[in-house]
Formats: sequence, C-alpha cells, structure tokens
Amino acid sequence: MGPGFFEYLLTNWDSVLEQSILHAQLVLYALVVAAITGVTLGVLTYRRGFAAEAVLAVASTILTIPSLALFALMLPVLGIGFLPAFVALWLYGILAILRNTITGLRSVDPAVAESAKGMGMSNLQQLWRIELPLAWPVIIAGVRTSGLLLLGIAAIGAAIGSPGLGDDIFSGLSRIGGANSLNLVLSGTLGIVVLAILFDMFMGFLGKVTTSRGMR
Repeated sequence: MGPGFFEYLLTNWDSVLEQSILHAQLVLYALVVAAITGVTLGVLTYRRGFAAEAVLAVASTILTIPSLALFALMLPVLGIGFLPAFVALWLYGILAILRNTITGLRSVDPAVAESAKGMGMSNLQQLWRIELPLAWPVIIAGVRTSGLLLLGIAAIGAAIGSPGLGDDIFSGLSRIGGANSLNLVLSGTLGIVVLAILFDMFMGFLGKVTTSRGMR
C-alpha cells in the first residue's frame, strides 16, 4: 500500500464508507435470519438424533456449494441485486449456528435438567430458563463464526449486482492495469477486513455481557 492508495482513500472515503455500510447491512440482515433459523432448527431437533443429523447434513451440503454457483442459481428465480445475495448468505449462515445450538444444548449436564424437572418445570420452561442460558456461549460462538464467514462471501455477491464492497473489488479486477484498479481492489478488501475486526470485537463484547458471570 503506497502513498497513492492512501491518497485514493482520502479522495474517495465517502464512496468506500457507503459501500461498507451497504455491505454490513446485507450481512447483518442475512445473519439475523440465519440465527433465527439455526437456533429454531437446533431447538426443535437436538433431542431427536435422526432429525438433528438430517438438518445438519442439509446445511452442510449447502455450504459445500461454491458461492459463485449458488449466487448464479438464484438468478432465474430472484433476479439480480440484493435479494438473491441475501438468500444465498442466509443459507450459508445457518450451519455454524445450527451445529453450535445442537452442541450447546446437548452439552447441558443431564443432572441439571433432572433437577429442573424435579422442581416442576415444563419442557419449555426447562429449555428457556436452564438449557438455552447454559448453551448460550456456544450458540453465540456459532453466530460469531457465521458472521465472519458471511462478511467474506458477501463480496462475491457483486457478481450478481449485490451492493457492498465486492463491487469495488470486481470493478478493480475487471480493469486490472488501469487507473485506480489496484486501489479499488485494495479498498474493498481492506474495508471487509475492518468490518470483520469490528464485528468480531462486537460479538466478543456481546457474548461477555449476555453470559452470566459464573459461565465466563
């Protein structure tokens, strides 16, 4: 990164900031829906061995599809732009959250669950008051992993017209050797790195403040 790159950033900081915000919004929306989906599926299946393995297998299979191919598969149905990228990121984001939800809930000490039953708690009360709080550190670690994954994959969405920093990266690559081509690639890449660092710091803070002191 030479002086030319920093000069480019100073001149185009408003454009880079706008693209960073659009990138973060796309990932945030997809991550929230993926978290709801993953936690819900995990809660519904963690006590059912075959069902849990089935949903994990489906989510794992989706993650093995190359991102560019999955984005392309969305085009005939959802067109170009935000929506197909959102759906693809949502599907990619489920696995880590789903797996960690199942793992976290299954790791709760059976003696604790039996004590809750002995106190007259229903299965729903036991889940809400005992199991989910104990599994929360593992669940939020899954959300953290999923978010970092999506921040990188979201850049590829620019290939189908999705907003975000990937637009700068693809624009630079399409005219490599031309004026500011390298600066476009570097600014887009650096923007994603900065977003990833900020997201990771936020999730670390969120995990700390939402986990009881006895479990930290």
